[in-house]
Amino acid sequence: MIKLEPKDFKNLLKAAAGEIPADLLLKNGRIINVFTGEILPGNIYISQGFIVHVEYDQIDRYDAADHIVDLEGQYVSPGFIDSHMHIESSMLTPRHFAEAVIPHGTTNIVTDPHEIGNVLGIEGVRYMHESSADLPMRQLIDIPSCVPSLPGKEFTGADFTSSEILQLASLDRVIGLAEVMDFLAVIHGDSRMMKILDVARSKNLYLQGHAPAVSGRMLSAYLCGGPCTDHESSNSAEAYEKYRAGMYIDMRESSITKNVNEIWKGLKSSRYFDTLCLCTDDRESEDLLRDGHINAVIRTAVEAGMNPVDAIKSSTINTAREIHMEHLGAIAPGYTADICVLPDLKSFEPSQVYYGGTKVAEHGVLSVDIPHKEYPLEKLNTMNFKELKENDFVLNAPIEKGNIKVNIISMNDHSSAVSQLKTIELPVENGHIVLNNPELKFIAVVNRFGMDHIAIAVVENSGLMKGCIASTVSHDSHNLTIVYDTPEDALKAASALKECKGGLAAVEKGKILSVLPLPIAGLLSDKDAETTASYAENMKEADRRLGMTDIPNPLLRTAVFALPVIPFVKMTDMGMIDVLTKKYIPIYPR
Repeated sequence: MIKLEPKDFKNLLKAAAGEIPADLLLKNGRIINVFTGEILPGNIYISQGFIVHVEYDQIDRYDAADHIVDLEGQYVSPGFIDSHMHIESSMLTPRHFAEAVIPHGTTNIVTDPHEIGNVLGIEGVRYMHESSADLPMRQLIDIPSCVPSLPGKEFTGADFTSSEILQLASLDRVIGLAEVMDFLAVIHGDSRMMKILDVARSKNLYLQGHAPAVSGRMLSAYLCGGPCTDHESSNSAEAYEKYRAGMYIDMRESSITKNVNEIWKGLKSSRYFDTLCLCTDDRESEDLLRDGHINAVIRTAVEAGMNPVDAIKSSTINTAREIHMEHLGAIAPGYTADICVLPDLKSFEPSQVYYGGTKVAEHGVLSVDIPHKEYPLEKLNTMNFKELKENDFVLNAPIEKGNIKVNIISMNDHSSAVSQLKTIELPVENGHIVLNNPELKFIAVVNRFGMDHIAIAVVENSGLMKGCIASTVSHDSHNLTIVYDTPEDALKAASALKECKGGLAAVEKGKILSVLPLPIAGLLSDKDAETTASYAENMKEADRRLGMTDIPNPLLRTAVFALPVIPFVKMTDMGMIDVLTKKYIPIYPR
């Protein structure tokens, strides 16, 4: 477990007592106190990267300090903390991610590297840890708990048992067990999951939850199993039930799923907001650059009616307590000097950002250098699927000609990952299913980890109206997922992604419209945020050309179709899955 402690306690105490000069004095600020809810004028003394004294009374008298910065009446907040996110969703390496978010006031994140963990196993997690070791922010790591997300029903590049959890627990910035998505395994006391939870407890890791639509007795069983947080509440009633049960609620505002407004409706009448936190979960590089990071979630919460101080508290001290981190998340003696200086409490765009008492950003620009480094893992090619043919993307039927009933995946709406099982009748020609509605598309999941697995089904209301979209960003297995209308386009897209080591591709009538290369594990760009965002915008334009016009951010729409822990029906490389029963659904009803 990571400990935030000074190197020299004796001199820290002397600085706190005013016996020796502080390293830094931030004077004339309006300090946001996350314990009392007050905003008070005051001065902050910092030594060894820690706050040693906050002066609220004699604010016109200044004790000695090596450096003095006049904040000129600006607001002073603890540095912002993202309670749950995946760096991989930005499509950036940890270093390029840091470049993008630090100027927005993010000083700490809790990241779950289960995306790259599914692709490259322990070494993928180690890469995320190693490549973020010397950054001017703190990237705290939760160990992926569900790799694969549905054992035995999908096949990925890795399999995390209790043994892998134990190995990764020794990394020095590991603090928790990441979102325990297999909530049914927890509720029913599955032996594999119980061993994983036991190891996490033995290493004093906090247990991060993931419990979409779980309620009543099932929620109680899940909580008794140990996970204490949730970022999956999608409506006010669900959020309030979990909040009342003592869960930490991580209000999510991602590039895909935006829950803050709805959750706040359910929680705003509460007397206390001590277990309310904020997270981004999945936020793309373009959104980071344009809108910001966790500061954008704070802004959304305030616009929804949340008091600005409560919103800041929910992204600082509440999160620090959620993740069991001491000395983090407040402007108070003994706390690490992670600080945002804010001109106002509307935009939440900091004029200055301090990390451990060092200024790391000013007016939206980094003040420190993040040196470029390369790692051997970044050169690996993870696109290991067989040579494909057009015929591989045909959905065969048990009859030669006529009409047949087909089980399909029906998406609830274009902005949701929730889906339903639906049975429709489709025509058959030459032994193959034929689509007769532009709302219907084929979906194929191709195993890219050396196994000869291809599963094909029909999806309704995907958002795609024509052509083909393919992606190796396909939660959580990150097999190759393709949504398409013709086998020709599907093959074209698959070939393009194999050539560039993974990423996203859009194809129409045999022509490649756009490719977003993600050569690192088929998940991450090797470029900076600006370049990656430019590629991403081109891909979004292609997505819109293919029909995804009513989806605010269509880039990662395809990523959720193969996520078998989000109700109710999903695809894996082995077939269509009933999420709640964990059983395969036949394409053709018996």
